Amino acid sequence: MGNENNTSGAGVNRAKMYQLALFPLNNGATNVYYVLILSYIATFGNNVLGIATVFASVMVTGMRVFDAITDPIIGALMDRTNGRFGKFRPFMVIGNAIMALSTFLLYVISPAIPDGQLWLRYVAFIGLYAVWVIGYTFQTSVTRSGQTVLTNDPNQRPLFTIFNTVGSMAGMGLMQFLAPIIRANVADYSSADFYAFLTPIGIVISIALTILAIVGIWEKDQPKYFGIGGAAQEKTKISEYIEIIKNNNPMQRLMVAGAGCKLALSIATNVTVLCMLYGCMMGNYDGLYLPMMVLGYVFSVPFFLLTVRTSQKKGQKASLMRYVSVALVCYIGVFVLLLLWKQGNPSWNLTLLSNGKFSINLYTILFILLFGIGYGAYYSTADMPIPMVADCSDYETYRSGKYIPGIMGTLFSLVDKLVSSLSATVVGIAVSIIGLKNLPTADTPYSPGMNTVVIILFCIIPMCAWAVTLLVMRKYELTGERMKEIQEINNKRKEAIANGMTIEEAMKKWK
Repeated sequence: MGNENNTSGAGVNRAKMYQLALFPLNNGATNVYYVLILSYIATFGNNVLGIATVFASVMVTGMRVFDAITDPIIGALMDRTNGRFGKFRPFMVIGNAIMALSTFLLYVISPAIPDGQLWLRYVAFIGLYAVWVIGYTFQTSVTRSGQTVLTNDPNQRPLFTIFNTVGSMAGMGLMQFLAPIIRANVADYSSADFYAFLTPIGIVISIALTILAIVGIWEKDQPKYFGIGGAAQEKTKISEYIEIIKNNNPMQRLMVAGAGCKLALSIATNVTVLCMLYGCMMGNYDGLYLPMMVLGYVFSVPFFLLTVRTSQKKGQKASLMRYVSVALVCYIGVFVLLLLWKQGNPSWNLTLLSNGKFSINLYTILFILLFGIGYGAYYSTADMPIPMVADCSDYETYRSGKYIPGIMGTLFSLVDKLVSSLSATVVGIAVSIIGLKNLPTADTPYSPGMNTVVIILFCIIPMCAWAVTLLVMRKYELTGERMKEIQEINNKRKEAIANGMTIEEAMKKWK
């Protein structure tokens, strides 16, 4: 790529390829805990600590309300930070350390609390989960806000999507791959031994990914890459959240779209939903979960390449809408297949691997094609709003002259986490409605109503979320061409300010 930090146009900030590849591993580092906590916290609380099912599920959402307090505080704190270690690196280190300690204490130590002291188990569950939320906010906010210093080149930003997905898979995918293996060879999801074994592995993986991400952003984490006025303009009040939400229309729409994409992903990949689908309904969790997960990732690869290509040619909005539409159409087919499923009918059941043997039927072929293409399309778009946050942050700099990536990132993550956390609550309530006292695991026998619950959680809710995403993004104004105009004006203002002009004068001169 040549001298990637120079410009073909004045003021364009480009990243080196290793920076584009390594920094998104920060998302992988946090997604390790996304799997450890959001996928298993309700099951752990219910089956290991003995906490009531609905309480354990609702607590996941309740803690996101706590995030409503921590997110704006941490976002504003980040915007005011500019020490010897930069703006973003301290939050990565502190956040990862907090998550490692709280997760270890929760999953490895708290099960040792005696059964007779159930009240103490409740206190530990709530307290350690609350501490984890703070650490998670620290590190996840950097993924969204740190992109603004990495690159502002419209041709490079779409690449962040594919590297971010690879980084996410390095964390989330590896944990999802290891979990069923540990379940089959060490202990079940309902056993404390499962969490005691998986947690230290996850912590080591997350620390390694965090170190690599720090290397990726190290060179760019300095004032000359901070907005149009460097360190001189980083005075932002938390109260400005309201003003930003009110006046930054692209951010409003992106928050809704991002929430829709994340809701679809978090519910459709919830471990309880997959246990009901592959285990309770299809009767072969061990022979279906890993193969279907691998197939989903295989189908995702061409869509990653297509989304980047479409984003570079037509902008990230066009790419998001195109492939969300593909996912929606394919999942209509998955919905029909699940409607046609009947218990005890082997010809209309998923069959891949059973007792070491491979078998397949028409139902399986249709399910693989529709699920694979749909999963590939929506998985490639699930993290697409993250690099689009950088566009909204640049738009805010263009609109108001303020460089506030921390607030912009945490604004988005607040909605993102509130919505994704709804998955555990929705699943917990849905399971309780059909009369189950405990969250189903891979070995739970099928009971009446499970098929309906799976159809709603695995298909209908994601489809509704995608429909909302398509609706709100129709009038999203930050197209590829519009972003080039915004970057050009921001660059002219930055040069003028560097030559002695005030921010106010530069804002008036270039509009």
